Amino acid sequence: MGRQGNDGKRPSLHFWFDFASTYSYLSAMQIETVAADRGVMVVWHPFLLGPIFRKQGWETSPFNLMPAKGRYMWRDMERQCEVFGLPLVRPDPFPQNSLLAARVAHAARAEPWIGAFVRAVFYAEFGAGLDISDPSIIAGILLDVGADAAAALAKAETMDVKIGLRAAVSEAETQGVFGAPTFISGRGELFWGHDRLEQALDDALVLSD
Repeated sequence: MGRQGNDGKRPSLHFWFDFASTYSYLSAMQIETVAADRGVMVVWHPFLLGPIFRKQGWETSPFNLMPAKGRYMWRDMERQCEVFGLPLVRPDPFPQNSLLAARVAHAARAEPWIGAFVRAVFYAEFGAGLDISDPSIIAGILLDVGADAAAALAKAETMDVKIGLRAAVSEAETQGVFGAPTFISGRGELFWGHDRLEQALDDALVLSD
């Protein structure tokens, strides 16, 4: 059983992810299970890296801008997916347009099916090579996780959700997020990259004075 904070609440770990991010795929497929084993609650933060990258003068993923880095990343993803028993298909194009998926996830981030939805979107993209910008793909995933697909897609197109997702990007920047996946513990410690997930969970369990 996990430890509790001084206020009696379960410790939490904030998970910032972009559906277009390869390493976010690895984390998304594991985080809910490993966090539950440690008694840590996952707080889901879908956001978009594109606006943050553009402020750096990047119009696409740095893995595209730096071919050597991109080659390494795909080989590393092959190795990591083999370790974790995950399929890997390179999306075409890469990165995918993740706006619709991010809006749906942002609107549903407190729903009981959010974890299943996030995993299914990542699996569709990186496990099956599907186009996650296609509303029919997202609708099918919503139905599979037991959500009202029509209502969820309609909500994703509301101005409140569009503004909310833009605000999430601004919040990410304020928190110091510059890449995905990023984990922030309840103490405010930031950890970047899938290989920091276990360390982030350890920090989430540290009780504040």
